[in-house]
Amino acid sequence: MEPTKLLYMEDMAAVEGTATILEVVELEGKTIVFLDQTLFYAQGGGQPYDKGTITTGSATFEVEEVRYMDGMIKHIGHFTRGSFASGDAVGLHVEPVRRALHCRLHSGGHMVDLALKRLGIAWVPCKGYHFPDGPYVEYSGSLDGHDRDALRAELEKTCNEIIAENITTSIEFVDAEELQKRGFAVPPTLAPGKPLRIVYYGDFGVPCGGTHVSKLSDLRSMSIRKIKLEGGKIRVAYDVER
Repeated sequence: MEPTKLLYMEDMAAVEGTATILEVVELEGKTIVFLDQTLFYAQGGGQPYDKGTITTGSATFEVEEVRYMDGMIKHIGHFTRGSFASGDAVGLHVEPVRRALHCRLHSGGHMVDLALKRLGIAWVPCKGYHFPDGPYVEYSGSLDGHDRDALRAELEKTCNEIIAENITTSIEFVDAEELQKRGFAVPPTLAPGKPLRIVYYGDFGVPCGGTHVSKLSDLRSMSIRKIKLEGGKIRVAYDVER
């Protein structure tokens, strides 16, 4: 099968679309649907997978889990009615409330990156966890000379000042050579076959394959819950207004 076209990489706001069934397989007690293209985000990059439904006039498939493997997106779930055949045209329906929260949490993580840059703190991001149960970003760097409580307050203030600027998000697709020319490292966790994309908040860019808000005011407000050392890294725990 050809690699799945990742529609969410091009339009991060879309939660309704169409696709064609390539194959439906049963594996280890799970039903897996393969499509020619998808709006469903596959878990990775610190962001959870989407849920929702894939439908025809006579069949509904509940998408419970989405995974990326070797260029293909695996839509894992079960049929609540009917079934699909190869070649069927189907509707894609991503659960919008779940997607919107994941967009806001992921953008919130990069908002911390931007706020640190504005504060002149040159920590290097090395891990992001953008799940609803306790999002955080980890950095390599030093806390020497910083009062953690004062820094937490200043970082939170800066994040909310940036949100108030209502900066628009944009994207640009590049190859690995161009990414390095721009001064970015190719993400070591990038799955083979996935396109490379820079997400920009204004002129601040970061290589990222996740979904994001269309404008930073969509975050409404942010809080910095804690700054601590964790396993030799600086962990900044944050949250967005729910």
